Order: sequence, then C-alpha cells, then structure tokens
Amino acid sequence: MLAMNINMTRKFRISLSLSPAKASSPGRSIQAGLEALAGTTEIMLIYRIFEILFPIFAIVLVGYLYGRYRPTDMSITNRIAIDIFAPALTFSVLSNKSFDPSHYQQLAIAAVCIVLGSGLLAWPVTRWFNLHPKTMVPPMMFTNTGNMGIPILFFAFGESALPAAVLLFVIATGLHFTVGTYILSHQTRWWNILKLPMIQATVVGLWVSFCHFKVPDLLMKPINMLGDCAIPLMLFSLGVRLGDIDLTHWKIGMVGAILRPLLGLLVFLLIRPWLELTPLQAHILLIFAVLPPAVFNYILAEQYQQEPHKVAAIVMIGNLMSFITLPIALGFALR
Repeated sequence: MLAMNINMTRKFRISLSLSPAKASSPGRSIQAGLEALAGTTEIMLIYRIFEILFPIFAIVLVGYLYGRYRPTDMSITNRIAIDIFAPALTFSVLSNKSFDPSHYQQLAIAAVCIVLGSGLLAWPVTRWFNLHPKTMVPPMMFTNTGNMGIPILFFAFGESALPAAVLLFVIATGLHFTVGTYILSHQTRWWNILKLPMIQATVVGLWVSFCHFKVPDLLMKPINMLGDCAIPLMLFSLGVRLGDIDLTHWKIGMVGAILRPLLGLLVFLLIRPWLELTPLQAHILLIFAVLPPAVFNYILAEQYQQEPHKVAAIVMIGNLMSFITLPIALGFALR
C-alpha cells in the first residue's frame, strides 16, 4: 500500500513537472509556424525577384553572346529602335484612354529632382577624385531608363507601371538631350530636341490623351506591334554593347558604378517625405533612382570627344554592377 502511494506521488510530481511544457506547446507551435511562414515569405520574395530579372538578364546574355561570337554593328539597329520602336511604344502608352497625366505630376517632378540632384551631388565628388566633371557628371545623372528601366518596371509591376515607366523615359531623354548636351558643349541648340521622334511621339500622344481622341484600331494595331519590339530589342542591344567593355579604365568605372545608385538613392530619400506618391509610384521612383548609366552617355562623349573610353568604362561596369544593385532595390520595393 505504501509502495502504491509512493508511485502515485511520483506520477503526480512528474505530471506537474511536465504540465508547463504542455501548456507552452501551443505558443511554441505558433512561433514555429511564424518562423516557417517568414522563411516561406523570404523564399517567395527571392523567387519573385528572380522571376522578374531572369527574362531581362536572359535577353541581355543572348545579346552579349551573339555580339562576342558574331561581331555586329548595332548602330543601325539602335537607330531604328530610337526612331521607330521606342516612339511607337511611347505613343501607344500615352494615347491610351487610361493614361491621365494629372496622376503623374508628383512623379514627374520627383524624376527631374533625381536627375538634377544626382548631378549636383556628383560635381564635388568628381573634383575630389580629380576627374573632369564633363566625364563623370552626365553618367551620374542620365540612367538606362530605356534598355533597363522600362523592362524591369514592366516585369516587376505589370502593365499598370508602363505609363509611369514611359513617362520617366521621356523625361530622362528630354533632360539628356538638353541639360546633358549643354554640360558637354555650351553651343548646343536646345530646340533640336523637337526633331527627335521620341519627343514628337510624346507630344502627339499627350495631345490625343488630353483631347480624348480615339485612334482607330486600324492604326493602333501596327503601332502597338512596333512598340512591342522596343523592350526586347533594347535589352538585346545592351547585351551586345556589354561585349565591347574596355577594362583599361576599370578603376574609374568602379567609382562610377558605385556612385551612380548611391547618389540617386540619396536624392530619393531626401525628396520622398515631401512628395505625395502612391505606393506603386514610390516603388517605381526607387527603381528609377538606382538605375545604371545610360549607354547614350558614351555615344555623346564620343561625339564631343569627352574622354569616351573613360565614359565607356563607367557605363559598362555600371550596367554590370546593376545585376547586384537592382535585385536589392527590387527586394525593398516588393516587400
């Protein structure tokens, strides 16, 4: 009988010692579930970024490999893309009945601030590195909005981001052909910008949008088809260009590649609290701020004989570095 009581007492004590663990098991289960969910969310985010960037990098890689094994002069193709395909895409987006310019005023102002602000911040930095401002400042201001920006924004946020992406492309192009060329040569005639097909397509597209004029489907179908060629062709062309990278001036190229997204991000952080942007527009502006230098910086530097080899290194290494910086920016934008 005594032994039975002792056994019952031991069982009672054991049950008391185990009861807290049993009571806390639901909390542990919830914590484990949250940790698993967080891990799953991170994996889904990484996969989402990969899903966005893979088509872009794949087309760029095809262009790079083709250019390496089949040396190709892309000047004519690039000219067609700038004069035909990109203006067709611009008109197609801006003339769409869903495009309302009043919804993008703050975004347009922010884009101008980022371009000009990046240049102002870059000016003293170039002096510190003992570089010529005409060599370094333009690549810090004018980014690859066409070849890289439009495709990334389209794949990341869908067709709803396309009007904003095209608008940023138009603003960046307009500033590049005015402020950018003026930095390189004070004898530049700004009214020559009106001769650009991109600007003409913008003006006509905005006029159609303001007047609520419906373009006949008979005309819009071929325009849309031409515009659809713009994104893949610009990516392919970028890949071919990357094959011409010159590592002679790799140090200045690395400086520019690091400075470009940092300066844009700094301006973005400074102006963001003062702007009334939708969440989508804020994400778009963040990507715009960290884009790599535009390839056209090299073309203008060659035209004005402003150390084109150094500018080429800044542009090409900057675009290669964007394969690291853009996934990071997308990670913040997609959270």
